[in-house]
Formats: sequence, C-alpha cells, structure tokens
Amino acid sequence: MSGDGFHVHGPHDHELEHAIEAAHGDPAQHGLAGGGMINQIAMFTAVIATVGAIFSYMGGATQANAGLDKNNAAIRKTEASNQWNYFQAKSTKQSLAEVSRDLAPADKQAYYQAKIDRYEKEKKDIQAAAEKIEAESKEWDRQSDAQMHVHHRWAQATTALQVSIALAAIALLTRKKWLERGMFAVAAVGLAIGGLAMLHI
Repeated sequence: MSGDGFHVHGPHDHELEHAIEAAHGDPAQHGLAGGGMINQIAMFTAVIATVGAIFSYMGGATQANAGLDKNNAAIRKTEASNQWNYFQAKSTKQSLAEVSRDLAPADKQAYYQAKIDRYEKEKKDIQAAAEKIEAESKEWDRQSDAQMHVHHRWAQATTALQVSIALAAIALLTRKKWLERGMFAVAAVGLAIGGLAMLHI
C-alpha cells in the first residue's frame, strides 16, 4: 500500500517477486552462470505480462460489446412485439368490419368494404415493419453471439499466458530447463489463441 493510493497485485505477482529476489543472489550459486536464464525469463515475463494485459482488456471490451448487442436485440424484439400487437388490433377491426358489412343493408356495404380494404393495406404495412424489426433483432443477436465467441477466445488466451507466467516463476525458483521450455510452449498456445480472437475465428 503506497501513500498516494493502492497497488493491486496480479495473480502471479508475489511468486514473480520472490523468484526475482531469489535470482538476485549469486548466479553461480543457483547454477545459472552469467544469469542468462534469469535475464531471459525476466524479459519473457515482462513481454507476456504486457500482452496478457492487452488480451484481458480486449476480452472485457468484447464482453461489453456482446452485452450491448444483446440489449439492442431485446429492444428490437419488444418493438417487433408492439408491431404485431398493432397488426392484431387491425385484424380484429377488419373482422368486425366484415361482420358489419355482411349484416348491413346494401347501401351501407360499400362503406364497410372501404374500411376492410383500408385495414388490409394497413396490416400489410405493419407486417412489413414488424418483419424488418424482427430481422434487425436477429442480427443483433447474431452479433452478440459472435462477440461472446471472441470474448471466450480472449479469455482462453489470457488464461494460457497467466499459466505461462506461473511456469516462468516456478522455472526461476527451481531452475528446471523443462519448465522454461514449458512456459514458452504455453505462451505460444496463448498467443495463437489470441491470434484467432483477433481474426474473429
């Protein structure tokens, strides 16, 4: 905790701090002649942590976009429902006009027929508007699903990079070469998944 604010640690910050403190000892004492492995892992960790932060931001942004798209879809569904209710009201009026026409004397039938024709035209216009709004709602839903798919890609990529950073910390502490190779392999997987997210695949 600093005097001017607060500091938030990432999931593996403590492990990395301890690993770096241990690594600051005599390189020969740790079997790391010249500190080459230490420098390599430290640089790797800094780069991967930066890329991981970018991936995490992109994941949050795509999740927010998916939520907005889903909200737009819901709004358009409500508007389409209102249009269909309006369509039903016109259908009811048309049915009543048809009954009135059939029961009316011959001189009044033309009046009711005109109303029936008008309601029929209005229904077609309302139906076209409702179908257009429904199509827009489906498109918003499709975009939301696509954004969520990309969000999951970013989340998978971020997770892989976090695992890679954890392996880097363990590699520094244990000085195991296979862990160093493992951290590079997991990071490569994370970067590949991030590439898929970037390409919306």
